[in-house]
Amino acid sequence: MKRKLATGSASVVPQELLDRAKSSFEADRLRRTAKCTICGSESAPISSEDLCWVCRRLKISAWHDNDTQMSA
Repeated sequence: MKRKLATGSASVVPQELLDRAKSSFEADRLRRTAKCTICGSESAPISSEDLCWVCRRLKISAWHDNDTQMSA
């Protein structure tokens, strides 16, 4: 036995919730316009110094290497 196809377009998610999700996504996309101060690529959203992920990781790694050399 085959199922009858639904003729109405009942939405599971309320339209208000969809609108808020779309607007928050657009706000996140617009917020990422800052450039990395070292290489000029897109900066990481959590970086307070306007560094991209690579430059931020290199900086943290350099700090770690410097701390291990100072203790020796």
